[in-house]
Amino acid sequence: MNLSEELQKKYTKEPLTAREAQRLAEFIAWGPAVFQASRLMVKFGILELLRNSDDGMTREELCKQTGLTDYAMKCLLEASLCIGTVLVDTETERYTLSKTGWFLLNDPATRVNLDFNHDVNYEGWFRLEESLKNGKPEGLRHFGPWKTVYEGLSQLPEQVQESWFAFDHFYSDSSFPQALDIVFRQHQVRSLYDVGGNTGKWALKCVETDKEVEVTVLDLPQQIDMMRRFVKGKPGAERIKGYAINLLDVNALFPQREGGLDAIWMSQFLDCFSMDEIVNILTRAKAAMTSNTRLFIMETLWDRQRFEPAAFCLTMTSLYFTAIANGNSKMYNTEDMQACVEKAGLRVERIFDHLGQGHSILVCRLKD
Repeated sequence: MNLSEELQKKYTKEPLTAREAQRLAEFIAWGPAVFQASRLMVKFGILELLRNSDDGMTREELCKQTGLTDYAMKCLLEASLCIGTVLVDTETERYTLSKTGWFLLNDPATRVNLDFNHDVNYEGWFRLEESLKNGKPEGLRHFGPWKTVYEGLSQLPEQVQESWFAFDHFYSDSSFPQALDIVFRQHQVRSLYDVGGNTGKWALKCVETDKEVEVTVLDLPQQIDMMRRFVKGKPGAERIKGYAINLLDVNALFPQREGGLDAIWMSQFLDCFSMDEIVNILTRAKAAMTSNTRLFIMETLWDRQRFEPAAFCLTMTSLYFTAIANGNSKMYNTEDMQACVEKAGLRVERIFDHLGQGHSILVCRLKD
């Protein structure tokens, strides 16, 4: 395993004292309560009130501002003291926001993750054990009877959809400016397949960036319908086409483009499949490629992260894939992804790192 320098420091030697390790073990044991109490400190506006106060607030003042009972406020504040999101002055009994509380309230990634885990994952993770044993997303069943979350995405409750898309777009959107530069400034692209194009946000960025490029979005029929509604009437939408395909169907071939294809784009897509499925998808992509075609794979490879909290988030996201999304995929490392590329008869020409929130782009082409 080839870890980034930061991860090498964190994951190869014991960083904690025995006392610190014991506390972390208890933190894990009480993890569900830690999560819900912290989420409610945000939802009820308590952390925001503390952030905006000049010298902190008493419990009584917080009760008046939020409408919560003294009992409820006492439970949340005492838990939050031990969690580490608030601090207290024992003489004045005024509470203030800690550094951890500040990040919980203000860090965009943390807020997106908080909503995603509550709305999408929390109940489903109760069936993580079954999912790991069965290789199926057993935690998805409380939403509906689908085999994968993608089949039912358009039918999920509105709040669940909102949190799912916010999570999905937050991480990819931050990488778009650099990714567009790599695809269009460093390569001549007039035709592009956006595989797993979802709502068409990337396709719109492509036709906005290049006034000649034609984009074909490949996705499930229900996703194509959603994409068409999303792009309708927007500039360049006439150069965006949809191609309905079940990418898990091993017999479903990529469309052949007369005159050849310049680029295939897969953003945060292959992590939705098992390694065998990735190889099959890449093999079918290869059949639509020529020697001039470049395949761009953008993924948040956890072993290439510059900062350790990013690797933590990514490996935890793997458990979402296990229990909710499909039961057999994960956030991959470089070694696994390159193995899939090679097995499909392609080679990695170049890797671009540290795009946006920690993405990498693998530029692939046919083997010589």
